[in-house]
Amino acid sequence: MSQTIDKIHSCYPLFEQDEYQTLFQNKKSLEEAHDAQRVQEVFAWTTTAEYEALNFQREALTVDPAKACQPLGAVLCALGFAGTLPYVHGSQGCVAYFRTYFNRHFKEPVACVSDSMTEDAAVFGGNNNMNLGLQNASALYKPEIIAVSTTCMAEVIGDDLQAFIANAKKEGFVDDSIAIPYAHTPSFIGSHVTGWDNMFEGFAKTFTADYAGQPGKQQKLNLVTGFETYLGNFRVLKRMMAQMDVPCSLLSDPSEVLDTPADGHYRMYAGGTSQQEIKTAPDAIDTLLLQPWQLVKSKKVVQEMWNQPATEVAVPLGLAATDALLMTVSQLTGKPIADALTLERGRLVDMMLDSHTWLHGKKFGLYGDPDFVMGMTRFLLELGCEPTVILSHNANKRWQKAMKKMLDASPYGQDSEVFINCDLWHFRSLMFTRQPDFMIGNSYGKFIQRDTLAKGKAFEVPLIRLGFPLFDRHHLHRQTTWGYEGAMNIVTTLVNAVLEKLDHDTSQLGKTDYSFSNPYFIRHRRGQEGVCPS
Repeated sequence: MSQTIDKIHSCYPLFEQDEYQTLFQNKKSLEEAHDAQRVQEVFAWTTTAEYEALNFQREALTVDPAKACQPLGAVLCALGFAGTLPYVHGSQGCVAYFRTYFNRHFKEPVACVSDSMTEDAAVFGGNNNMNLGLQNASALYKPEIIAVSTTCMAEVIGDDLQAFIANAKKEGFVDDSIAIPYAHTPSFIGSHVTGWDNMFEGFAKTFTADYAGQPGKQQKLNLVTGFETYLGNFRVLKRMMAQMDVPCSLLSDPSEVLDTPADGHYRMYAGGTSQQEIKTAPDAIDTLLLQPWQLVKSKKVVQEMWNQPATEVAVPLGLAATDALLMTVSQLTGKPIADALTLERGRLVDMMLDSHTWLHGKKFGLYGDPDFVMGMTRFLLELGCEPTVILSHNANKRWQKAMKKMLDASPYGQDSEVFINCDLWHFRSLMFTRQPDFMIGNSYGKFIQRDTLAKGKAFEVPLIRLGFPLFDRHHLHRQTTWGYEGAMNIVTTLVNAVLEKLDHDTSQLGKTDYSFSNPYFIRHRRGQEGVCPS
């Protein structure tokens, strides 16, 4: 039956075997499953414009959200600080979800603990859980910082983190030398980007509330990325600043702890922003917010506590946005843009020109977080592409208005539609009725691609994987999407997706293989015809 140690099958061929197919059929009778005809009838109906109209009338139901919850973002923010153990005050199932989510994306172990609130804590409060949790976490894992966030349960019953943490230190459950920043991160409002923002505010208040900073005392810049999961983006920022000879601090840098080497040594707290860097952050020239749409509280704390402008810079995704970042850095520091970066920019422009004939006029549907979607849309317009369907579940009306203004200013954005507070089930309907050439988004888009293909090959909308999470591909999270280097990677990804689809659509031997002629075959035919093959 199934397999032996000498003949191992993965799930796909294994489940194709007769015995498994029989099991599947038998299960259907127990599950009261619908017959194949009924399934096809319902499926066909959900692909129509009629169904789309009903779909967009939903008010109280979310189907397949294009976002995650606040504590997930808080955990990522905490991981970016040196010696920090993320601590989730809530149910154990929540932290299991966060760890699994990051495990599957980064392919790395993720340190995160929970005080495992249960029904008793829901009735009597989670103070005891907090006391014992902090005691055990500090004793077992020896962190320098414990970053506390909350889940729905703790927020619904109204647990006071500030009081709980103060009491835990007063009563000796955790040593007073361990810093404990915290953030209230209810999952029923906001999203993962909100949680990142809230936790950054917690770190800033914990380490700088009593520090009288002097902006400009240190000739450096602070860079705040917001919720960002492409580890190459942290590295490219540091590289570009080093090339311009600009000292900088990345305030929350998880690039090491989420990409540690397999050299026989486990590093629970690899890399990250040091306590000294966050403590002296108010002494920097300025703090640049690289994803301003999600860094609302971070901006407020930088302006009000650190007395810095908190300059907002569009996410450096694409040519113009990277230009804007580097020019802003140059203006603030007086340092010229490095020649090496100018050369890199030229190579990007050359790539864009090389690929323009294939990308021009291609229609894209895309979804994701507000800053990513806006940056990606801007870059698509620069490439001559048409972003016809744009969706961000966790964006607001101001963002929507800004998007429409940007699209109206481009000849390639005239037919674009921008959707907010909509989920991936809405996006699925739009892929059937709008039929762009490609969609751009995270791994969940593969199910939409599957459904469009199920309607017929002519309706398929291939997925280009950019964003978070990326569960079904390996090592994409190590890539760079920011800066000129990141733009080159995106151009490469987009144009090769177009060419791959071209090959796929024109691969019928002797019928549609128009694009399969190459120089070898041309020379060969010329030689046969008595023409010099060279």
